Amino acid sequence: MTLQSMTGFARSEGSSGRNRFSWELRSVNGKGLDLRLRLPPGLERLEPDVRRLISEKFSRGNLQATLNLAVTETQVEAVLNRDALAAVLALRKELGDVVDPAPLRLDTLMGIRGLVEIREAEEGEEAVAARDAAILGCLGEALDHLRRMREGEGAVLAAVLKGHVERIAELAAVVEADPSRSTEEIAKRLSFQLAALLQEAPTLDRDRLHAEAALLATKADLREEIDRLKAHVAAANELIDKGGPVGRRLDFLAQEFNRESNTICSKSNAAAVTAAGIELKVVIDQFREQVQNLE
Repeated sequence: MTLQSMTGFARSEGSSGRNRFSWELRSVNGKGLDLRLRLPPGLERLEPDVRRLISEKFSRGNLQATLNLAVTETQVEAVLNRDALAAVLALRKELGDVVDPAPLRLDTLMGIRGLVEIREAEEGEEAVAARDAAILGCLGEALDHLRRMREGEGAVLAAVLKGHVERIAELAAVVEADPSRSTEEIAKRLSFQLAALLQEAPTLDRDRLHAEAALLATKADLREEIDRLKAHVAAANELIDKGGPVGRRLDFLAQEFNRESNTICSKSNAAAVTAAGIELKVVIDQFREQVQNLE
């Protein structure tokens, strides 16, 4: 499976009998799958099938589907109001001695209001069923076009995200390799700070100060944050390679990346580590911004 973005457009056309129709699909970012359908009057019965077909293809995105329908050939039919005709014939019989006994002419009957209605011919059940099936088939084609477009953009996003993850891994390595994290450097820095403190206040308990210094050194260590960053990098690469609807999980990893970078900046006691932590935050923000576009 490949990654999909949530933005795209697709159009597909078709015909059935004397009907021509087209689907237009527009998709943008969304927290879930939000469908907005625009169907011509009389075709509302297709909505359950339309929703089902779309949900089988996509899991996220604000998606608008518009169906346009036009009749290319107008057919009319004459519909006789038999009750009205029976009433006319009954009246003629009743007035037989008064009116002309000649047979009624067609043009005379057509001139009687409400006796004959000229209207557009209705399609039979088979024609309607064939048209509905063709409309849904056309929707399937449009959905395939939209999916390919979203996958194309997803492939571009995958390359961008891979670059961000690679940079996060590089910055984690910079923090890990910084000389300020070595045991010797930590010991040297603490010894200098303790010496300065004891010089200012020689009556302080030396053993207590050494114990507190050891505790501070432990709290300031970045080993856990670096290990978690590495784990998150591996997880992000795995999700990107796996593809499919992984946008929510990558967004969660972005939050975890950000949490570790914040901790690194707060614990840092070296300019180089602080600089790497700040750049981490910038790259993570860029990563998360792109993740918002993924299904």
